[in-house]
Amino acid sequence: MHRTRILDHAVLILGALFLVLPVVVAFMTSSHEAAAIHSRGLMLSPGGHFVETYEKVLTRQGGFTGQVTGARMMMNSFILGIGFAAGKIVLSMLAAYAIVYFRFRFATLAFWVIFTTLLLPLEVRIMPSYEVMSSLGLINSYTGLIVPLLASATGTFYFRQFFKSVPEELLEAARIDGAGPFKFFIDVLVPLSKTMIAAIFIIMFVYGWNQYLWPMLMTTDERFFTLMRGIKQILQVWIGSQIPDYNEAFALAVLAMLPPVLVVVIFQSWFIKGLTESDK
Repeated sequence: MHRTRILDHAVLILGALFLVLPVVVAFMTSSHEAAAIHSRGLMLSPGGHFVETYEKVLTRQGGFTGQVTGARMMMNSFILGIGFAAGKIVLSMLAAYAIVYFRFRFATLAFWVIFTTLLLPLEVRIMPSYEVMSSLGLINSYTGLIVPLLASATGTFYFRQFFKSVPEELLEAARIDGAGPFKFFIDVLVPLSKTMIAAIFIIMFVYGWNQYLWPMLMTTDERFFTLMRGIKQILQVWIGSQIPDYNEAFALAVLAMLPPVLVVVIFQSWFIKGLTESDK
């Protein structure tokens, strides 16, 4: 028993080190100069340019227009993550509510049609979505970044499973009290779904925060660049003897990891509880 526990802890420690080591390397490398990184590669020791590098990427105006900062790109990523999470939760809850409680014909078929969209990756529908946004004049806008990808089969599936676990007695009691469909949804289902909402929020926030392909197509104005787009933009610089600012790219990568990690750490208990409650 004692040996089994030691082995379990050893495996967990090795797994944690395997995941944390790239983050440590990126953090250490970001504190060195770009020329040193270019000549010597990744660093495992701290350099002397930590404050200078992070202050530069957050506050210095750069890009082709000379008007974009790391703080602005972080704000754009934050808006994209929050917009994805909030929009997907609202649409998923309404879709699941209709499927579970309205008892219309072919409700199960409708659910499986929605669920099968998981088999269609973003790349399959990205050009039609882009054409629609372009025709509506929503290129380089937060609306164009967020709205086309709000439909979520994953969120609909989890909320459907959770709503099916809600006792029928609550619905009957609400009807006796004179509550209509909207009041039952707002006053009963939404409060009961807090942990599930938190779990889906974490998943969708991280999904929206890490988006790269869609923002790359939808944004040509640097004012709407996200952190992921900004990192790529830095690494594309190679003019004559000028080398990319590797330290700034690593600094942006480290900054890009912080919000999702904080969200997961803060809401991890709700996340676990929300996913496990859907199986009851």
